[in-house]
Amino acid sequence: MKTFDQLQEGVYDPNIFKAFFLAGGPGSGKSFVVRKTTGGLGMKIVNSDTAFEKLLKDADFSLDFRDMSPEKTLERDKIRKRAQEVTDKMKSNFVAGRLGLIIDGTGAEYGKIEKQVKMLQQLGYDTHMIFVNTSLDTAIERNNQRARKLPLDIVKTYWNNVQSNIGKFQRLFGRKNFIVVDNNNAKEDVFLKVFKSVRKLATRKVKNYIAKQWIDNQLRLKKMSKG
Repeated sequence: MKTFDQLQEGVYDPNIFKAFFLAGGPGSGKSFVVRKTTGGLGMKIVNSDTAFEKLLKDADFSLDFRDMSPEKTLERDKIRKRAQEVTDKMKSNFVAGRLGLIIDGTGAEYGKIEKQVKMLQQLGYDTHMIFVNTSLDTAIERNNQRARKLPLDIVKTYWNNVQSNIGKFQRLFGRKNFIVVDNNNAKEDVFLKVFKSVRKLATRKVKNYIAKQWIDNQLRLKKMSKG
């Protein structure tokens, strides 16, 4: 349970009430892109893969999911569920303080993201998306090079599903809040341009009435607590 003082850390944070959804299939290079384009902004990263890989390593479980037996697949899925529960709890704490968020995901399931977006918007959040785009060949090549490897058919399925959602995401977030990063062979100038766009959105003054009301109330409580 977060203390009252801990919940106050977001009140003066320029990223307060900002949420950036990250989308891109396995092998798209999302982790690299998020470091390049959001580093130093102080937003909280919500990524179940971080907890998942830690739990896998703690259980001495192979990160290579190719040719995995049904028994191992079931065990892996149980670990994935625990990782999601840990991440959901962490996200709830961040949202309780209305902190700036980077919500990392594949974007393969449009409905899940739409539900999260609506929930955050009802709380007063401004929502945005960073869509990391690559060719299928690039995604397959990178999947084979990274530690946690997925079966080829899974990579293809995710890639196709993510690609089919581009138009829907653009409509959901709005053109000005939807940033596409071509990460097939992106150079520093591309990342710098995206970083500037993200920083501008992240530090934009809160205009949402619900958000402004929440901030005013928290500041009033903070003042009262000091006597």
